[in-house]
Amino acid sequence: MLSRKQLVQAAQLAEQCGRYKDMATAMKQLVVEGKEPLTHEEKTLLSEAHKLLIQEHCSSWRRLKCSVEQGVGKQKEQAQAYREAIKKELEAQCWEILSLLDNVLLKHCSESDDESRAFYLIMKGDNYRYLAEVALPDAKETLVKSAEKAYGEAQELSQKYMEPTHPLALALALNYSMLYYEVLNNPQQATKLAKAAFDKAIAGLETLSLEFYKESTVIMQHLRDSIVQWTSDQQPQVENNVGELEG
Repeated sequence: MLSRKQLVQAAQLAEQCGRYKDMATAMKQLVVEGKEPLTHEEKTLLSEAHKLLIQEHCSSWRRLKCSVEQGVGKQKEQAQAYREAIKKELEAQCWEILSLLDNVLLKHCSESDDESRAFYLIMKGDNYRYLAEVALPDAKETLVKSAEKAYGEAQELSQKYMEPTHPLALALALNYSMLYYEVLNNPQQATKLAKAAFDKAIAGLETLSLEFYKESTVIMQHLRDSIVQWTSDQQPQVENNVGELEG
């Protein structure tokens, strides 16, 4: 049986060579067998493992869209079957991490550990978002509501206990806005949510600690890029804020 340190090392090695399934397996074992709360490094490894693995499935599922829509006859049937197989793998992975979150991580997380609770709630929202993206219309609404509930609970924690420049507050805004843009096809709401978080972070740059500087500014860059993309350069105020951030 591998020790906690060895499992972390195994996950790191798997990430280095792009074997995300092995990375996720190592971190799942650490969560199930561990008796102590996860460290920041361990939480990050767990999140990255599942995000990279699931996004790989999402990317494959999206790429097959044209083959399904434009294919004919047996070719179309084969593309549909392959896309459905990828979807089932994605769903199994999402439900697995959701079970881990509900039955272990959130269940045993200290009520006073606001950062960890927010972190796990964001993960929960992300996985419901992935499920909603590939879901059939009759199941999509319920999954979207579950994602909004998780993101909403994380938002309450971030607004109450974190500065607007905290990386968790920024990551939440980015991921929550992606729910509206990618799943609900609502760029207006996505832009509104992302811009509100970006503007608050710009206004509170003096509160940005050196500890979070690199992580927070990278997420702010992603927020900025998303806002610019979604508004197609129609909001001069965004450009002004961009200049302030770069300055």
